[in-house]
Amino acid sequence: MANATIPARITMPAEAKRGEIVEIRVLARHPMERAIDAPGLRPVARKIIHTLRVSQEGREFFRMDLSSGIAANPYVAFTLRAERSGELVFEWIEDGGVTYKRRQGLTVT
Repeated sequence: MANATIPARITMPAEAKRGEIVEIRVLARHPMERAIDAPGLRPVARKIIHTLRVSQEGREFFRMDLSSGIAANPYVAFTLRAERSGELVFEWIEDGGVTYKRRQGLTVT
């Protein structure tokens, strides 16, 4: 499984108070390709993100399974209760095994 970076905009506060509910918004730039080799010929392996996972210190706290009907450049918003400081790891998993990763820090006071 290959790892790559993805152009994504992650909007969240850099710090929060312990127990505070924070909103996290993620916009991933991805074409969600469903290509055909040539008119009437064989299909090319599709490149569609099927899973978004968000974890902190190896503990997954958000997961979203996407279907092939999802639009290009998928936008997702969710909330998190700030409990501990650390790095959040965002992973988008594409058909074919490519995993895109981004990291963003959160300081809890």
